[in-house]
Amino acid sequence: MTRTEILYEQVMLRLDMTKETGEEELQEVIRSVLEEAGKEEFLPLSEKIRLGRQLFNSFRRLDILQDLIEDESVTEIMVNGTENIFYERDGRLFKTDRHFLSEDRLCDVIQQIVGGANRYVNESSPIVDARLADGSRVNVVLKPVAVNGPVMTIRKFPSDAITMEQLVNMKSLTQEAADFIRGLVYSKYNIFVSGGTGAGKTTFLNAMSDYIPKDERIITIEDNAELRIQGVENLVSLEARGANLEGEGAVTIRDLIKSALRMRPDRIIVGEVRGDETVDMISSAMLNGHSGSMSTGHANNPEDMLHRLETMMMMGIDLPLPAIQRQLASALDIIIHLGRLRDKSRRVLRIEEILGYSEGRINTKTLFEFREEGMENEKIKGFLVKVGELENREKLVAAGYQKV
Repeated sequence: MTRTEILYEQVMLRLDMTKETGEEELQEVIRSVLEEAGKEEFLPLSEKIRLGRQLFNSFRRLDILQDLIEDESVTEIMVNGTENIFYERDGRLFKTDRHFLSEDRLCDVIQQIVGGANRYVNESSPIVDARLADGSRVNVVLKPVAVNGPVMTIRKFPSDAITMEQLVNMKSLTQEAADFIRGLVYSKYNIFVSGGTGAGKTTFLNAMSDYIPKDERIITIEDNAELRIQGVENLVSLEARGANLEGEGAVTIRDLIKSALRMRPDRIIVGEVRGDETVDMISSAMLNGHSGSMSTGHANNPEDMLHRLETMMMMGIDLPLPAIQRQLASALDIIIHLGRLRDKSRRVLRIEEILGYSEGRINTKTLFEFREEGMENEKIKGFLVKVGELENREKLVAAGYQKV
């Protein structure tokens, strides 16, 4: 057994499990155990502080994950059973030398997280999505689905929402493109953000939302509330809910979109569409007078995103493909495609305008595209270049926006 495991057991023996232990009482027990351990073997003050913090986290917080949660440079945490715990920093994966004392302890931490988000997970329902109090996204898979033990993935977000100005400074896009997007958002173009896993879609959607006029009524709809829209007083945030243990009480994204339409929204923002809720987002929200709506979706390029939207709409409505394509072409104005390049940087790769439907396809026009110019210090050099002019300028004119 490691020193931490021995000390953990000693703390457990001294705690009265028949009653709830307060934080001060727990800290006193830990201090007492460390004092006795120091008499048997010299422990430097720094080591006592480290062990004390680790033991306290084991009983009151997220155990060995707490330090990683509090480290703002860590963007993702991957727990593959009790032994194999990885984290991502600066786009690269590292393995921590820490491990959970037992599978039961890992399961306790999982239940603590899931319960705090009003969700549940067990062997009969072994997969769940949840979030931490700071908005970090959590996915859990338990046995028997996870063969090697409980698996948990935590996607962290910056403590302060990243702004478009910061994205420009990080070279995710150019100032010219940011100014162009500002005009589109202000003028209520319907915008879809596409990209692969980890491309930064939620971060970008959040940054774009800062361009929305602050006097509008905005309704956000998400599986797990992650968007942090700043400065808007008339803001309603809705979060989907899974069914209870009896299979009842589920509130889906589709339910929330239908409800949002009755709330007199100026804009509806859906964190991500994955299925038949796309019908309500496109047909009910974007085509029924709620211009300026925004959402995200997984895709490898803008064309792939359109094909996926077609497929998802066919899951929820019985219409021929040409009719669905016409609806998409009428509803969507702009697709902004993000990518994660081989140097782990996140960039806007294309901005595509939707130009309507003809001859069995949705027509598009590339307005901006990323052009690579080689490598420098192991980083990709390149810029988002303007390659076309916006054709549909009616919303810009109606909004009195003349800068694009």
